[in-house]
Amino acid sequence: LENLLSRKKLRVCVATCNRADYSKLAPIMFGIKAQPDEFELEVVVLGSHLIDDYGNTFRMIEQDDFDIGSKLHTIVRGEDEAAMVESVGLALVKLPDVLHRLRPDVLVVHGDRFDALALATAAALMNIRILHLEGGEVSGTIDDSIRHAISKLAHYHACCTRSAEQHLIAMCEDHARILLAGCPSYDKLLAAHYRDDYMDIIKNWLGDHVKEHDYIVALQHPVTTDIKNSIKIYELMLDALISFNKRTLILFPNIDAGSKEMVRVMRKKGVEQHPNFRAVKHVPFEQFIQLVCHAGAMIGNSSCGVREAGAFGTPVINLGSRQTGRETGENVLHVRDADTQNKIYHVAPQRSGEGISKIYGDGNAVPRILKFLQTIDLDEPLQKTFCFPPVKEWDISQDIDHILETQSALAVDLGGTNLRVAIVSMTGKIVKKYTQANPKTFEERIALILKMCKEALSDAVCLNCRILGVGVSTGGRVNPQEGVVLHSTKLIQEWSSIDIRTPLSDALHLPVWVDNDGNCAALAEKKFGHGKGVENFVTIITGTGIGGGIIQHNELVHGSTFCAAELGHIMVSLDGPECMCGSRGCIEAYASGMALQREAKRLHDEDVLKVDGITDMKNNEPVSAVHLINAARLGNSKADAVLQTAGMALGVGIVNILHMVNPSLVILSGVLASHYQSPVQQVIEQRALPSARSIRVLTSDLEEPALMGAASMVLDYTTRRLY
Repeated sequence: LENLLSRKKLRVCVATCNRADYSKLAPIMFGIKAQPDEFELEVVVLGSHLIDDYGNTFRMIEQDDFDIGSKLHTIVRGEDEAAMVESVGLALVKLPDVLHRLRPDVLVVHGDRFDALALATAAALMNIRILHLEGGEVSGTIDDSIRHAISKLAHYHACCTRSAEQHLIAMCEDHARILLAGCPSYDKLLAAHYRDDYMDIIKNWLGDHVKEHDYIVALQHPVTTDIKNSIKIYELMLDALISFNKRTLILFPNIDAGSKEMVRVMRKKGVEQHPNFRAVKHVPFEQFIQLVCHAGAMIGNSSCGVREAGAFGTPVINLGSRQTGRETGENVLHVRDADTQNKIYHVAPQRSGEGISKIYGDGNAVPRILKFLQTIDLDEPLQKTFCFPPVKEWDISQDIDHILETQSALAVDLGGTNLRVAIVSMTGKIVKKYTQANPKTFEERIALILKMCKEALSDAVCLNCRILGVGVSTGGRVNPQEGVVLHSTKLIQEWSSIDIRTPLSDALHLPVWVDNDGNCAALAEKKFGHGKGVENFVTIITGTGIGGGIIQHNELVHGSTFCAAELGHIMVSLDGPECMCGSRGCIEAYASGMALQREAKRLHDEDVLKVDGITDMKNNEPVSAVHLINAARLGNSKADAVLQTAGMALGVGIVNILHMVNPSLVILSGVLASHYQSPVQQVIEQRALPSARSIRVLTSDLEEPALMGAASMVLDYTTRRLY
């Protein structure tokens, strides 16, 4: 007696969001109210209960003589996906004050509605114990995700079927906190089967001339993950119902995304004015179950059809995917692919009473749940524990080879002379490099690339490198989205309108990225070089030709036709030397390795490439840009003038770039970069606008920018929007 007197009453808050969940919660609420010595009941009403269009169903809670402690208007109208999300957010804003004021020991939450997710989230974060009803079930829509999320937040579970219990155990929930209770609504359903005034209820809703088993109950809700198909099925259902020529009670759909469109279809077909139809927004639950019990059939996708209707053996036609995965009795026939009116029309005559199903309960769920609530120990730790299955000791996370494995990329660089392949690690280290002469024909080139890549993949296993993909750097204009070389440079023959991605990906079974060598150099600087952490910069390659890449707002700029950053073809003179592109006065015609070689050969032919009558050229050695640079370094004024002109042309081009895209950094890359840094910086200081003169010019520290840029496309693909 002393223990009973000292025992604190359990303060239970029951939160209800709509007419459907109240039908499951009401029997529990009556049970709690009937035991005032054991429980203290608080009622919170939110969601569609408080909306006029849905019947203001909170009134039936008041008619059941329950005191509503809080009414929360949480629905944002719109009946689309965004409105559902906003409704959850609004509920989360309003619930903390209510829960803080009520301070319940246990919050009872039902089912899988988005309102219930907000309730469970708020209670869990406020350290309030949660009892979840009907967890562990499977229906095949977004409701599954919401239902399982609530189960993971809940501390206790009252489930309806043996399969649901097993699902909760498989979800690592503590078996000791799971009660196989049955569905609370079945307690009332099984008792109400023999109500004497059922014909009065039928006539009240459907008219005086309707007979038992000679009418249809229809209730179809949208499937939020496939709204378009939901509307199609709803339209076909209405067409079939009109064809049946039977008296039909049709309920409006719930408030989920897509309901507005479904109501529009109903009104377009004139259902509300049709003599065979009675369209309603709400029927009190006790009357609704009588209507379902004595109907000739129920049609739609409501859970009532696959659950409650089974208590009476009412024939049910379940349409579409909303209840896929639900356990059903033999009274339910599924028409999952309801793509024609005829399917629905012809299946109806096959429905006849198939016997009562008690899958979801035996009529004693509420007493079980009340006893379960009484066993909750408020002194035990609030933090729930999960019962994970044992993990085998040889799990891959314990494998030393897996731990030491290096995430890497295969990088391919297609130059005018050589074809190179490298294994590049996540840190930018070139683990191994392979070099071959670049073949002259397409077939030979592709075959050699595949051969070199396969060799590298084989070596990667021994080097403990896990290859994530292949990145290809090539000269010319490239469509990186399709992996196609649109137009090649003259240095690489048979290389225009070429799909590189497909043959490599098919043969190597790896994802493949392709881009222009100048863009790759910019990507290399962004990941491994001076451009790391810089939001806006330009990289310029000074080699055989002139190229580069532009990084704006941390993204590579490709342009509408993939020819952005063709920096070598910026014109700095109207009548300058001819460029390989066919124009005149381009930067490349002044400052590229080929341009310097051309000038070196001219000076050599004029016999003025000497210093003090001495040349550093060996017999029969071809003239190159190196000889021009060496001559200038040794004091040859004509060679120095050529380099000064080249530096001026490159500097003026870069000033134009600064004025167009305003980067914070210019990086010079390639074999000629160190020779151009000083003259370019001088031109910027002399010719750029004052606001651009402070921009830094650096030479790249990367030895293999093309290979490292090709690798960066692979190594960064999970975070790059462009690739």
